[in-house]
Amino acid sequence: MNIKNAQKKVDQWINKHGVRYFNELTNMAILSEEVGEVARIIARKYGEQSSKDSDNEKDLANELSDVLFVLICLANQTGIDLEKSFYENINKKTNRDKNRHKSNIKLK
Repeated sequence: MNIKNAQKKVDQWINKHGVRYFNELTNMAILSEEVGEVARIIARKYGEQSSKDSDNEKDLANELSDVLFVLICLANQTGIDLEKSFYENINKKTNRDKNRHKSNIKLK
């Protein structure tokens, strides 16, 4: 699935099951909450923080998909074509950083 199709799929889901998009501020708060859930999993699974029994039920893939869903909601409701924006961003990064990281001795 490409990004454009993902944006259409989210829009269809919102219109069929979600009644309407939450406003942008609400979606920003939800996005922050979902990113926090990803951070919790990463801190416990890959970081040094101790896990609780309830952490075993958490699924990183599912939480990352939640982040993507809300991110797409924000793009849809603000009229952003994420696919176009993504390619523009990759080109910008390529032009700006094509040699920058190769010469970073901290990455060797």
